[in-house]
Amino acid sequence: MNAKPQEAAPPEETGDIVLARPRGFCAGVERAIAIVERALDRFGAPIYVKHAIVHNRHVVERLERRGAIFVETLEEVPTGSRVIFSAHGVPPEAHRQAESRGLAVLDATCPLVTKVHLEARRYSNEGRTIFLIGHVGHVEVVGTRGEAPDAIQIISTVEEAERAQADNPERVAFLTQTTLSLDDTRAIVEVLRRRFPALSGPAKDDICYATQNRQNAVLALSREVDLILVVGSEKSSNSNRLVEVARTQGLPAYLVESHADVREEWLRGIRRIGITAGASAPEDVVQALAEALAKRGSATLRELEVVRENVVFALPPQLR
Repeated sequence: MNAKPQEAAPPEETGDIVLARPRGFCAGVERAIAIVERALDRFGAPIYVKHAIVHNRHVVERLERRGAIFVETLEEVPTGSRVIFSAHGVPPEAHRQAESRGLAVLDATCPLVTKVHLEARRYSNEGRTIFLIGHVGHVEVVGTRGEAPDAIQIISTVEEAERAQADNPERVAFLTQTTLSLDDTRAIVEVLRRRFPALSGPAKDDICYATQNRQNAVLALSREVDLILVVGSEKSSNSNRLVEVARTQGLPAYLVESHADVREEWLRGIRRIGITAGASAPEDVVQALAEALAKRGSATLRELEVVRENVVFALPPQLR
């Protein structure tokens, strides 16, 4: 007699699903996306964009469907066309190249990144060696370094900070990529200050308000959940930092681009799931993830608000 096949066990019920607030789009991302959308409305397709306007495929694909064309070099943009520089910023050479080719430029650089560029110019004009804390090859770091390539050294780790050298230790300064881990950056700055007591720095931390707020929200979230899912792209620096922050608190944490990336084995034995999103992740993707998790069992969906954001950046004059 054949044994009766066992029925598949129902999915384990999930308790709380807690969404961090703030999460997702920051003011710089909202401004950058709005620039592309308004440019398409006003000038029509195609509109060329140098690099992904923000590091999120959902955003890029939606804008592509409207007529945006994303390129990595200005040589790909037909002479006389209209081009938008992404939120991450570009080196001055990109502006010169665009002008020489007769391109009409709309600059979607985040104002907080522009602030770092201006600081790089100032420190360079003062004859300082500049330690730029950031990730080598990240498009934001490439743009900032282009402001003073002969003066800037990129520092990515505490070990590199211990080895850093300057022609004149009395004339040194530091800047940071805007999307770094607060703790990692603090540790590097402490090493630089110990080694270079005359070190100058910006009056206010260059790590942007949105990065700080989202990392603080993850810290608060980590005290209430058993696992954290971060909605964002692998190319998104600030999204990857959120995963790292969660893991420093001893929690399992994973980066997902959508609910389709969630693996069932991550959720086994998990009762309380935390969700947040990097600064370039759309809210509808976050909500789709929360809804998909809620369908696994009876779950209570709630938000944990750490701080309320009300920052808005003005659009370029051409689009107001």
